[in-house]
Amino acid sequence: MQTHLQTTIRRPITLTGIGLHRGRTARMTLLPAAAETGIWFKRVDVVGADPLIPAAYDHVTDTQLCTLLSNRDGVTISTVEHIMAALAGLGLSNVMIEVDGPEVPIMDGSSKVFVDAIIDAGMTVQTAPRRIIRILDRVEVQVGGASAALSPASAFEVAFEIDFPDAAIGYQARSMKVANGAFVEHLANCRTFGRAYEVDAMRARGLALGGSLDNAIVVDGARVLNVDGFRHPDECVRHKMLDAVGDLALAGAPILGRYDGVRSGHGVTNQLLRTLFDRPDAWRMEECGPMDVYGLPGLVPQRDELRRIA
Repeated sequence: MQTHLQTTIRRPITLTGIGLHRGRTARMTLLPAAAETGIWFKRVDVVGADPLIPAAYDHVTDTQLCTLLSNRDGVTISTVEHIMAALAGLGLSNVMIEVDGPEVPIMDGSSKVFVDAIIDAGMTVQTAPRRIIRILDRVEVQVGGASAALSPASAFEVAFEIDFPDAAIGYQARSMKVANGAFVEHLANCRTFGRAYEVDAMRARGLALGGSLDNAIVVDGARVLNVDGFRHPDECVRHKMLDAVGDLALAGAPILGRYDGVRSGHGVTNQLLRTLFDRPDAWRMEECGPMDVYGLPGLVPQRDELRRIA
């Protein structure tokens, strides 16, 4: 479905899996939400504090190995980037996400399980107009050897470069328009990855306790430890693009512009959004017109459906 109007899911979706870093079983339910609601997380296990956490860039309080959101009561939800990427990649506007613990389940380490479940449930077009963030001027941040930038473009584009000493990864670069079904086709099934010595170090610090070869790619020099190997030869850079789509979704509306990331991660992308919104001359919020949808994430529209909603 592709539309210039807001959307939500057609029916509730419940998924259960392991939290990547804490290793606890997590149950997550996606619920339809009214127009103008946006994306929210709700910690259903929290008592005596506000359980609601907005999916917003200015509520990001930690970016070590994942993106963590907090509300004013200090209630948190972590590893939100893959579900946020799925929602953004499918063009969803309004969803309430209930989780029974502090971490979104990692599933297979990509957005594929979320995307498949949402497509199976279906989506509903609402009556309120969809809003987009149009990039008007280039904004860039640099942190050490990493950088990220947003520039004006006629579509949502993502470009990324990574460079690892491990021969299994090495230098990878990819650029694409993340529009009209491209996220589902090219990025959704790309898994998070790590290097064997880093995994050991994280576990020694009490992190990645739920990690396994079932939910992450692990490389050791030239070797890929997963029996089935990569899903794509450049799966690692594609996953970094997936992460960027999820972290940019915390802007609160689809971005019409180009993102360029060089060895960047969750923290750099979040800093980029903060820098963008500190520059009111560099962006404009506007209603999405029927033709703008071709430059934004979402499934490829059917002609009859496009005529009906236009």
